[in-house]
Amino acid sequence: MFQMRSGYGRSLFEPLLPLILGRDVSGEVAAIGSSVRQLYVGQEVFGALHPTAVRGTYSDYAVLSEDELVPKPPSITHVEASAIPFAALTAWRALKSTARISPGQTVLVIGGGGAVGLAAIQLSVAAGCKVVTTCGKLSIDRVMAAGAEKAIDYTSEDLRAKLEGRFDAVLDTIGLPETEILGVDLLKRGGNYMTLQGEAVSLADTYGLVVGGAAATAKLLKKQVQYRQSHGVEYWWIHMRTDFEGLEEIARLTRAGKMKIPVGKTFPLGEVAEAHHAKDSKLTSGKVILEIE
Repeated sequence: MFQMRSGYGRSLFEPLLPLILGRDVSGEVAAIGSSVRQLYVGQEVFGALHPTAVRGTYSDYAVLSEDELVPKPPSITHVEASAIPFAALTAWRALKSTARISPGQTVLVIGGGGAVGLAAIQLSVAAGCKVVTTCGKLSIDRVMAAGAEKAIDYTSEDLRAKLEGRFDAVLDTIGLPETEILGVDLLKRGGNYMTLQGEAVSLADTYGLVVGGAAATAKLLKKQVQYRQSHGVEYWWIHMRTDFEGLEEIARLTRAGKMKIPVGKTFPLGEVAEAHHAKDSKLTSGKVILEIE
């Protein structure tokens, strides 16, 4: 949301202005359509909108499709629940839909201290995988509590020297050229490197949807061919997609206490600007949540 406010995605969204920002949501069902079968009015639910949704969740009421919502576990609050779905579904898209991780595999999460990184660690552990992660010093206790077997402080340690062995999957939440090279080099043959920093949107913003979209496709294919030939690995740009099966599994893990995303600070809905400032300042550890009173 903070990137969008600064113009990220303008090639897609500018013709559709004004927009309502926000993707995550947790609340009570106020009304349902005639085709809805699994949800009912008054039910407590949580979920997330697709990244390209025009009518977001920064509002008193949000409109979502039935497959974008699941019952909220009663063991957590709406504030806690609203921190989970978008980040967890992004991690699910990478690890479960793309890499198809399985028990006994090893996963490296580059940048495990953020919401997607933490969700990735927890999903991997729940799938029976061994997880190693990189993060800042202040996040080490958090990622270890999430289930990582090893955490390396990227600010003070040599990652190449500390990262031992080869991995079946690498999820790079940072997406810098140096983390891409590191991640690809550390993969087993047949492994999957996945970055959250794909260039499809930025290229579309620069050159327009048609030319930028074609340029992004060409660049992705070039890298995929390059890394298959040089390393024998798969290369992917990851974006969140709505996935009912994934959301159900995320809800199950949440009920079991195996999926938690920390909340740093809450703001009333009328203080969106203050909430964005708190996130931009990077002084708040954890998700920033807008709460409807």
